[in-house]
Amino acid sequence: MSTLFLRTLREDPADAEVPSHKLMVRGGYVRRAAPGVYTWMPLGKIVLDNVAGVIREEMNRIGGQEVLLPALLPREYYDASGRWTEYGDTIFRLKDRKGADYLLGPTHEELFTLLVKGEYSSYKDFPVILYQIQEKFRDEARPRAGVLRGREFHMKDSYSFDIDDDGLQRSYDLHRSAYIRAFDRLGLRYVIVSAMSGAMGGSASEEFLAETPTGEDTFVRSTESDYAANVEAVRTPAPPALPIEGQPQAQVHHTPDTPTIETLVDFFNAAGLGRTFTAADTLKNVLVKTRAPGAADWEVMGIGLPGDREVDMKRLEAVLHPSEVALLDEADFAANPFLVKGYVGPNALLHNKLRYYVDPRVVEGTAWITGADKADHHVMNLVCGRDFVPDGTIEAAEVREGDPSPDGRGTLYTARGIEIGHIFQLGRKFANAFELDALGPDGKPRRVTMGSYGIGVSRVVAAIVEQSHDDKGIVWPREIAPADVHVVGTGKGEQNEVALRIAGELEARGVRVLVDDRKGVSPGVKFTDAELLGVPTALIVGKGLDQGVVELRDRATGERAEIPLEAAVERVAAAVAGG
Repeated sequence: MSTLFLRTLREDPADAEVPSHKLMVRGGYVRRAAPGVYTWMPLGKIVLDNVAGVIREEMNRIGGQEVLLPALLPREYYDASGRWTEYGDTIFRLKDRKGADYLLGPTHEELFTLLVKGEYSSYKDFPVILYQIQEKFRDEARPRAGVLRGREFHMKDSYSFDIDDDGLQRSYDLHRSAYIRAFDRLGLRYVIVSAMSGAMGGSASEEFLAETPTGEDTFVRSTESDYAANVEAVRTPAPPALPIEGQPQAQVHHTPDTPTIETLVDFFNAAGLGRTFTAADTLKNVLVKTRAPGAADWEVMGIGLPGDREVDMKRLEAVLHPSEVALLDEADFAANPFLVKGYVGPNALLHNKLRYYVDPRVVEGTAWITGADKADHHVMNLVCGRDFVPDGTIEAAEVREGDPSPDGRGTLYTARGIEIGHIFQLGRKFANAFELDALGPDGKPRRVTMGSYGIGVSRVVAAIVEQSHDDKGIVWPREIAPADVHVVGTGKGEQNEVALRIAGELEARGVRVLVDDRKGVSPGVKFTDAELLGVPTALIVGKGLDQGVVELRDRATGERAEIPLEAAVERVAAAVAGG
């Protein structure tokens, strides 16, 4: 440590919000270079490489072959897949000196597809799994939380190519098992959840989320089954349809000053209609506008949902991806005078040929209180399937604790996590875009099917810190720690000399050692740094040296033991070997 390029900090960085950001900066693992852009310092680079090494081993175990593609990518490939437009402002775009368009790669499906197309042409060449570990770039609107949500990040992305759907399923299952082994080795607590494919397209999609209260992804689990899903992927169980025959006729009521659900419920409960109303009896109609990638104009759309629910914009954006979504503003209402703000009903939308979708709970035969498309008026007993027929259902309502689990077993509860991995069955989206075919055994061309699989390597480092730290610093799992043992010489002269001698003997046995041989640094500072840096085992060469003993400390458990100096190397080597 007397020569290590390292400065630890005693105070948290001013912009740090989560433990991993605070501790990785304080411990000298990373340094901020720009918003969302970080330099990996020597100890941080060791940890990053160790995590990548575990992932590399597990990818190689399933037959993956490592390549390295460029990060600077020409526009033409992304035009062919449609993603130059789909990505919108989330990618870094630039021009070369000749005016040609390029982007900094956010992901590499296009280039991998073309790579395989250029090399392989027969069913005998497949299956194949290719992967890379590389920097990726996304222009995050709000980079935050250190390396958890950056604009430049380290990622493992792999791609499977198979001749048929059965082969794709096998490749998907291989990746799933590789991810489980990798994350288990990394000591992460994680959950596998059903997910949305988003810009990737395709069908089956699962996320690996590291469970932590600081995670920015909300997911749900069932109280009575192993069901787990990202909130965006939850499918609402629809209640059974009700008979329309015999339902009372719809009636319009003058309801002055009731532009909100709360005021509307209060009005009807005070009207003496012989029943008690709740927000769940009302049909809230939320107006949004959508715009497809590359389109100039916005399209107005209505979403009907029970009045006790709010629209979850993340869920709505996931369903409508890749289109942009925004709430209507005053100018939009002015341009569509038939939309009476606060009193919009289904029929103003339907009669004016605007798309109108409803929550799955709004089934045929259900009767609602909703807007009458006239200021200060609502309609009661408006029956779905009789008085209005929506264009379909949409998953846009918030998911709440206590909602029934989609698998029919138990209810949902929410938790938070950090996305550390995502696996997709892409199918033939990119193979179609680039006409990736291989001759089958019958001599006829077959369209290849693909999978795409990502792990955020730098995110994994931060997720481990989020899960494995205390009020003193980081507690690294041994497999990825920057060293196996932190040997601390606390004093002058002999203590430092003995520390260096022990470090040399341990290194000769293949143990990775960080030795604190700094002169003029107090024992208290050295102990504080050791706890902050989080190496799993510490060996303290201090005052006990006069009695022929040194102190062995376990960072995770806090256990301490005095051991004879002559047994120190054997005891440390045994501790390292035992994990």
